[in-house]
Amino acid sequence: MTDTLNYPHFLGSEIPQGSQDDAFFQVLPVPYERTVSYGAGTRLGPSAILDASWQLEMWDGYSRPSDLGIYTCSAVDCQGDEAEVIQRIADATSAILKKGKFPVGIGGEHTVTGGIIQGYLDAGFTDFGVVQIDAHADLRDAYEGNPLSHASVMKRVVDKGIPLFQLGIRAYCEEEMAARKAHDVHYLDADELVPNGISRITLPPDFPKKVFFTLDIDGMDPSVFPSTGTPVPGGLGWYQTLSLFKSVAEQSELIGFDVMEFAPIRGFHAYEFAASQLIYKMMGIVQRTQERHYQVEHGVC
Repeated sequence: MTDTLNYPHFLGSEIPQGSQDDAFFQVLPVPYERTVSYGAGTRLGPSAILDASWQLEMWDGYSRPSDLGIYTCSAVDCQGDEAEVIQRIADATSAILKKGKFPVGIGGEHTVTGGIIQGYLDAGFTDFGVVQIDAHADLRDAYEGNPLSHASVMKRVVDKGIPLFQLGIRAYCEEEMAARKAHDVHYLDADELVPNGISRITLPPDFPKKVFFTLDIDGMDPSVFPSTGTPVPGGLGWYQTLSLFKSVAEQSELIGFDVMEFAPIRGFHAYEFAASQLIYKMMGIVQRTQERHYQVEHGVC
């Protein structure tokens, strides 16, 4: 891990950093950028998002997610061998989980998610699934000869036997379509979700109850987030994205989420603020759905 003097704490204008043992949400910045295939800048995403988070309101419109506590971990050291970096990401994630906390990853290119998922496995999590919002399937066995590419991260996930549900995909190749069939990947692509305004999904009955949610910023439409290296038209809108996330949270036990592939555009602070607000809104959904799950389980409501 590296010192994070240049990385402000998430919502640090309102919340003191405090003790890591007391905060439920554990933000993990991972400024990793090694295999991007078009526009660059994802390594700058975590710091830009954390900077912008100082402009957030604590009340998200429905509740105060910060009441559960938010701790910003040291950024993962992303220098050196790719496999070593991914293991550092896994180690940092595993450490959060072993404290009984909720990881919130901020990337960085989507390869980061592979390290986060490995952290769950290292921490003893076995029966869980992944739900992915993305423009790309990321199911190539290797891209440009690299099996640790951002275009291969979901292939590494399903290779581990982890069930996958993809949302909003609109860029994929024949190899990835074959991988979907071979690994029984569930999906609702953008050409079905967006024109029909679908904002809720039903997870398959056999999908694991524990779910990790990964959100690639390019899964949303470039009119909302042009600030990404590989934008693709026809993506999800702001409210549709949050509604889909909420529908998954209501049906499952969310065990963590990440937001990847944000590449800030110099001088356009609106996108940096939007990315930080997206993360805080997602925290709020987690907070409220967990409270409802508890109430139902204990007959409170």
